[in-house]
Amino acid sequence: MQRHLIGLLLGTEEDWPRAFELLLGRVGKIRWQGGTHELASERIVNEPFDLRSKPRYDLVIDRLAWWYQLPREWLKKAALMDDVYLLNNPFTFQSMEKHSAYCAMMRLGLKVPETWMVPHKVPPENERFQATAERYNAPFELADVGARVGYPLYMKPFDGGQWVGVTRVADERELHDRYDASGERLMHLQRAVEPMDVFVRSLSIGPETMSMAYDPGRPLHDRYQVRHGFLGEQTGFEVVTISRLVNAFFRWEFNSCETIVRGGEVHPIDYANASPDVALTSLHYYFPWAIRALARWSAFCAVSERRMRLFQDSRRYFEIGDDESLSYEEQLRRYRALADAYFSADEYREFCAAVLPHLDEATVELVESSEFDGVLVDAVRSTFPQHEHERFVAHYRGLLSAWARDQTPATR
Repeated sequence: MQRHLIGLLLGTEEDWPRAFELLLGRVGKIRWQGGTHELASERIVNEPFDLRSKPRYDLVIDRLAWWYQLPREWLKKAALMDDVYLLNNPFTFQSMEKHSAYCAMMRLGLKVPETWMVPHKVPPENERFQATAERYNAPFELADVGARVGYPLYMKPFDGGQWVGVTRVADERELHDRYDASGERLMHLQRAVEPMDVFVRSLSIGPETMSMAYDPGRPLHDRYQVRHGFLGEQTGFEVVTISRLVNAFFRWEFNSCETIVRGGEVHPIDYANASPDVALTSLHYYFPWAIRALARWSAFCAVSERRMRLFQDSRRYFEIGDDESLSYEEQLRRYRALADAYFSADEYREFCAAVLPHLDEATVELVESSEFDGVLVDAVRSTFPQHEHERFVAHYRGLLSAWARDQTPATR
């Protein structure tokens, strides 16, 4: 029997790792292509490491390296030297950088809103900057750039996340005020897509995607709206295809994409979130889906000995984007085929049907268990003030019970 160890590289979160560990314990022995396999997980500690040491992990789920340099460099070593499989590629994803993602998706022909980059308001601390700026930095009028982008617009950090530093700008006066307050952060200006029909956040794990109606103006616990069938068939296909295209292009396998739908057109506005929100208190109803998808994709990658493809094969994508004979719909279909091939979507579905058919029911049983209720209660206690604990425990119990009831009879 072959044992596969999945490493969890974590920050402060506790809810989804506990749920993942509990569900992984219910997978049992996997029989695949004549072999027997067993899955286990372990939380990784950060410590000095020998560059020639051999990690014990077959696969690592990374939730830390986007901001912590030590584990980021350990991941690079593990991928380059040891063939450890990583759910996100550390070579194409550093510090949640959105700029390269905007550029690539514009090149591929997606309907990204008008976007400009503006220089730092406060220059970087570098003794050579002033002399360089005096010689080569061209003067510019911020108001002219704002007019070219169009109002209303959003000012957002080129490498940000979690909506930090993102502000809506209605006019020239606000633009100057927001720019003055931006300090040393390098900013994009991006035209707002308003009025919108729906804001969609799509969470992708391997070849699985869940598109959810999202309202960023609501409190954190109520941003993901439980709405079924809110996208038409063609629009839903486009939203999912964009999400998987982004991930296949950059070799990300655990990422969320934000798109705005207006008048039947899909505008991607944010899709470099390769350490996405999977908190129980955020996802609530959709949390079990995420944990099940994470367990299935981890099992598939470990058991099938899937290998990392560290470096991008961007030319195949650009050839589609540059082909003026193709309609936008034809481009989307070809991008979807490339993404499905990258994620081995057909083989993945075959694997899940053959060796993990019990995982649907196991996930429902887990959500209805006292162990999972303990995860829920602890998540609420660590997120909300004490006087709100009782209210939010009941709130999340109701949403998760609704998810369990909504599963088809075949999973009960």
